[in-house]
Amino acid sequence: MTGTHARADPRVIAAFVVTALVWGSTWLVIKAQIGPVPPSWSVTWRFVGAAIGMFALGLMRGDIRVGALVPERRVLIQAALIGLSLFCGNFQFVYRAEGHLTSGLVAVVFALLLVPNAVFGRVFLGTPITRRFVLGSVIALSGVVLLMVHEYRAAPSGSDVPLGAAMTALALLFASTGNVLQAAQVARTVPAAMLLGWAFLFGAGADCVIALVLSGPPVFDWSPAYAGCVAYLALVGSVLTFPLYNLLLREMGPGRAAYNGVLVPVVAMALSTLFEGYRWSTLNAAGAVLSLIGLVVALRGRMQARSPSR
Repeated sequence: MTGTHARADPRVIAAFVVTALVWGSTWLVIKAQIGPVPPSWSVTWRFVGAAIGMFALGLMRGDIRVGALVPERRVLIQAALIGLSLFCGNFQFVYRAEGHLTSGLVAVVFALLLVPNAVFGRVFLGTPITRRFVLGSVIALSGVVLLMVHEYRAAPSGSDVPLGAAMTALALLFASTGNVLQAAQVARTVPAAMLLGWAFLFGAGADCVIALVLSGPPVFDWSPAYAGCVAYLALVGSVLTFPLYNLLLREMGPGRAAYNGVLVPVVAMALSTLFEGYRWSTLNAAGAVLSLIGLVVALRGRMQARSPSR
């Protein structure tokens, strides 16, 4: 389907809005998990639940058959690489970063995922990078610098803003690696539920190993608040949204689908203001505006570069 018709399709519009709202909210829910349960175990429980939920969804929809639950070896290897990068390395650093930065700020910085995506896409997939994309990336990075300066000045005692920023940057690299792996041809040879189910499972296994090494025996908080956060992140934040995002990629093309990355931090910053008491000043407001303007400029450049192939 072409971009014009995709924008008019109610399914695509609904998928775009739901994905942005849910992923915008997950940053706050992740923040709510930080407490008695070590971050590594929180990540593990999320993707154990996501793997179970994705396989169940695939079986119900007929995308996965009981007699053919295990895909061929090359698909398993690809799923393992995606799981290790996207659902292990990425989230291990994201959960720890939110111990030092507000959830909305982490979401804004994470919207810069487009930058390493573009670089890796150019190196490994041959995707062109336009001058407009470079200009937009520079503008967005300038905005993030202003946000970090504000965060550093306003950080409460015990916070380590540079460490939080470094962890977010590492999470970006892992997430971008996982995205490039998903764009490879081998990842398109099986239904999304099959690929994601195994990727979730491999990611959860790696998260479990890291949790055992760093935090000892399994820890779980059976309070309704914590258990509810795990269920929301596993089922709504993972099982629901990843297939929806695949729909956006198919129907809108990767350029226009990437606009989702601009709306997500807007939702996250709004929720952070309401529930975390995030305080706005001239400095951080200017940083947020610059970041979003830069991302829109960069995305328009990326969209134009890819439009001939759609």
